[in-house]
Amino acid sequence: MSNKYRILIVEDDKDISMIEQAYLENSGYDTHIESDGKNIMQLLRTEKFDLILLDVMLPFKNGFELCSEIRKLYSMPVIMVTAKSASFDKVYGFNMGADDYLTKPFDPAELVARVGANIRQFKRVSSREEQSKEIIIGNIRIVKDAKKVFKNGEEIKFPNREFDLLLFLAVNPDIVFTKEHLFEKIWGYDYMSDSATVMVHINRIREKIEDDFKNPQIIETIRGAGYRLNK
Repeated sequence: MSNKYRILIVEDDKDISMIEQAYLENSGYDTHIESDGKNIMQLLRTEKFDLILLDVMLPFKNGFELCSEIRKLYSMPVIMVTAKSASFDKVYGFNMGADDYLTKPFDPAELVARVGANIRQFKRVSSREEQSKEIIIGNIRIVKDAKKVFKNGEEIKFPNREFDLLLFLAVNPDIVFTKEHLFEKIWGYDYMSDSATVMVHINRIREKIEDDFKNPQIIETIRGAGYRLNK
């Protein structure tokens, strides 16, 4: 890589963090290791990182809680790295704002591949030029260049994937998209997960923009077909 990306590794197991660091630096990344969740938010205020590898079981503050705090202020990709493999834990991690999920024990080569896939997708979306600067949908205002969303004039914090998904639907209103189509457009072919991720993100978006997220009017589920944004 001509311009090195910086990866923050938050992992209390020294052996695992050293493996992550070795493989990532051998692939051209810069890394910084923290062994607990105590000072992460302070660190993020003073240093820039392009992606965070975040363990769940950490001293002082667990990874789920920390991910939620990060998402309120920052949009860089977050990959949860954890021994928890149950689907509930994965869904909970996504609900806290994680972009990806890797279960221990993992193949270090897969870790590097996922880091690269998440960074590439984040950079692609961040640098994508849009024809118009704002989209208005009822009481929702989407500011494309600033990657901000407002409801009734009040800003709502959106992590990267949620914003990308909402923006894609908003610039393609009244069209039904399958989960698989949305997954390919937002996460890309090089992303290692499945289309069920789309459902989790749609639900999170609805909680933020719908007046009644249990009876959504903006993003509608078309049974047996997919999702449609009504404008």
